[in-house]
Amino acid sequence: MILTLNIGSSTVKFALFRSGPDAPREADAVRRGTIVRSGEPLRPIFDAMCSQLSEFEIKAVGHRIVFGGERHIVPERVTPKLLADLEGFIPLMPLHLPSEIAFVREASDVFRNVPQVACFDTAFHVDMPAIAKRIPIPRTLWQEGVQRYGYHGLSYEFIVYTLGADVAGRTIIAHLGNGSSLAAVRDGKPIETTMGLSALGGLMMGTRPGDLDPGVILYLMSQGFDAERIRMLLDEQSGLLGVSGTTSDVEKLLATRSSDARAAEALDLFVYTARKHVGALGAVLGGIDRLIFTGGIGEHAPLICAEVAEGLVAPGATRVIATDENVMIARHTHNVLMPA
Repeated sequence: MILTLNIGSSTVKFALFRSGPDAPREADAVRRGTIVRSGEPLRPIFDAMCSQLSEFEIKAVGHRIVFGGERHIVPERVTPKLLADLEGFIPLMPLHLPSEIAFVREASDVFRNVPQVACFDTAFHVDMPAIAKRIPIPRTLWQEGVQRYGYHGLSYEFIVYTLGADVAGRTIIAHLGNGSSLAAVRDGKPIETTMGLSALGGLMMGTRPGDLDPGVILYLMSQGFDAERIRMLLDEQSGLLGVSGTTSDVEKLLATRSSDARAAEALDLFVYTARKHVGALGAVLGGIDRLIFTGGIGEHAPLICAEVAEGLVAPGATRVIATDENVMIARHTHNVLMPA
């Protein structure tokens, strides 16, 4: 049995997969669950999860880790050295990495002597062309690792895995949710993506602004904003929430779109920025053969998807695929621990 842990900012999604000689597939999931995080210590979360899994003997644990940097580009077994490296990356990903590292350590304590595997969200984008990774800043900063990495890689990998032979050609995958990004894929290989050094860039998101004029940051600094205050504004107070002034929940915004001008403006801006980036990735690919929607908004807000796609792709060239990052975590964990 392989337990997979997918830690979000407000939830912990877990799944248990039966694993044999071959890597597990969706049908091999025997348990799935989501636990809401509300600031409590980690152990109660693990206790709640373990109460649902008590009948099973867990042989391995796989984790989604949002950032692997330049040194960690394939799934790998968790070691003290890996954890030390991840702690060094926290300044780049302060919203996600601390809790992910904490969960890895807690899992090591709860499931003693059970091997653990880290699966990196940045790994999918490693083979993007070098020009797509560059940021136009002094080269010395490139050498320090300041480049575009891309995120949502496990989700994109699952879509490519699901498409199989149908992935041939020019595909744009739109992972739309509280965190949103796009990936341009040619014949299953990553070509470009909208997120960059951090998960703040690209599309407008639930509470993040997406691409932002650096002058905005300079202005905020001149007004006395320190690094933590700027981080909170960019991570937690912008995007759909910031524009609407009420919520980042697209379902709620759609319900009030006709009566609340701010809700309408938030959704219109979300669609506008998504369309703009789809067009840009289409230019990189030299055209679009298919547009795939996934993620919470992509899977459950067909009106938003239709507005994003309108006029950009031929009729019938859009599709919705429910993503399943836990399947990819389970498959990677199996392959690391039981190589062919």
